[in-house]
Amino acid sequence: MKNWAIIVAIGENNEIGKDNDLLWRISADMKRFKSITTGHTLVMGRKTFDSLPKGALPNRRNVVLSHQNKELENVEFYPSVPSLIENIDQKEQVFVIGGASLYQAFIDKVDVMYITKVHASFSADVFFPDFDWEDWEVFYEEFLPKGDRDEFPHTFYQLKRKKN
Repeated sequence: MKNWAIIVAIGENNEIGKDNDLLWRISADMKRFKSITTGHTLVMGRKTFDSLPKGALPNRRNVVLSHQNKELENVEFYPSVPSLIENIDQKEQVFVIGGASLYQAFIDKVDVMYITKVHASFSADVFFPDFDWEDWEVFYEEFLPKGDRDEFPHTFYQLKRKKN
């Protein structure tokens, strides 16, 4: 899907969450997420949306996959993946931001992934789907050590699907 990407932070074992919350607080990752996604469309599941501390993320189109059709300012709800895709202009830059079932639904459809690999292992109940790193070309990689505002060392990756 042209102009669609996945953006995610994962632990060493593909962990992404526990009890509907993040497993870490990494300031650099939050800043990167904001800078990459601002001005674009975010696609997320209802649990991911519910986990956002302040609701809809500002300066972005917030699109939620859910059977619950709530009336919320700056949020669009769709009951299925096909209806969601149908209501997004193919010229828009779209970022799938979670959770696990949406990552699973889109991992074989996107050509770009922005991954923050947190260099630690965590107890988790939600995981990013397995994928073969060999199918992807790393075209950006930056390691950041643990710091004052970043409790774990991590690496930013930007991956592009290799063409067969």
